[in-house]
Amino acid sequence: MAFLSILSPLGPVRITGDETGVSAITCTDEPVLEQTTTEAPLPLRQAAEQLTAYFAGTRQTFDFPINPAGTPFQQRVWQALRDVPFSTTESYLTLSRRLGDEKAIRAVAAANGKNPLWVVVPCHRIIGSDGSLTGYAGGLWRKRWLLEHEGALPDQKKGQMSLF
Repeated sequence: MAFLSILSPLGPVRITGDETGVSAITCTDEPVLEQTTTEAPLPLRQAAEQLTAYFAGTRQTFDFPINPAGTPFQQRVWQALRDVPFSTTESYLTLSRRLGDEKAIRAVAAANGKNPLWVVVPCHRIIGSDGSLTGYAGGLWRKRWLLEHEGALPDQKKGQMSLF
């Protein structure tokens, strides 16, 4: 596995992967030890470029190869998360229904919480049915920042939030 790091408005971002794709993207409060180099595999360099553009406000989607490790169910949830458009939010209940089982809401929330591809698989766009910003592995302040950056907070975009 190779590592590449960039700086973001939310802290250092570590991109992990190989020639087949990016397997993890994490944001941390810890200092970055890895250096960004042109020797990193192409998918990592593409991820760094696209994430930098996202934070600059010039990119809304990502198209570099990804290769996250997870169970088949987690993979289904993560793919469904990628279908939530930029600048919108969706509730956990809606996501569960889209996956075919509203009773799986806790399992869907757990898979959402194990998402290894920060921002690219937009788990930050999933909120509570009442519009609340529920748990987020990177901290609720990062979730709020990302949603504000995208103009997706319920009070910013009336009618854009899907609750049912």
